Amino acid sequence: MKLFLVVFILFTSLLSFSQVKDSIEAIDTSYHHSPKKAVIFSAIIPVSGQVYNHIHFEKGQSGKRNIFWKLPLFYSALGYTAYSLIKNQGIQRDLKAEYYYRQNNNNSTLDQRWTNYDAQGIVSLTKEYEGKRDFSILLFGAAYLIQLIDAGIEAHFVSFDISQDLTLNIQPKIITTKVLGLGLSVNIKENTNSFKLSKL
Repeated sequence: MKLFLVVFILFTSLLSFSQVKDSIEAIDTSYHHSPKKAVIFSAIIPVSGQVYNHIHFEKGQSGKRNIFWKLPLFYSALGYTAYSLIKNQGIQRDLKAEYYYRQNNNNSTLDQRWTNYDAQGIVSLTKEYEGKRDFSILLFGAAYLIQLIDAGIEAHFVSFDISQDLTLNIQPKIITTKVLGLGLSVNIKENTNSFKLSKL
């Protein structure tokens, strides 16, 4: 009797899963939002992948509002690191020019900003600004890479329903007067279709 009950439960579970699979396959898949396209857009023009995702989010989806804080955040990070990179590169280039000018012109000063530094001080400052420039390159690369990754991850959620209509309920079930079990109820909603899977 117990063996029959186990076989019956397994059989009904398989039937339930196959019905859910058939229903899922019946969903209209005419539009597929491409994460690859979002990443390519962001690689060409930073944050354009996020704009592409924003356009295809349905009205009311939580991701629809992301562009309003992501766009200024990413552009601020990229802009500041790019500015820092250009500034530090310019200063270290000026310091090198100052150093070579002093070597060739009997320690006379080319730029008044460095009058308080001797040759060794100029070399130290050059190394310091080279380090700052390299760090700016690293930060710019990190900001650029993060916005690429963000565009790809967010693109996966454009067609993914993360609303409260997705539910998993586990409740005790009485199979017979002497046997207790667990009831598993899963509600899956995608686009406008919803499915319910129940199992003893």
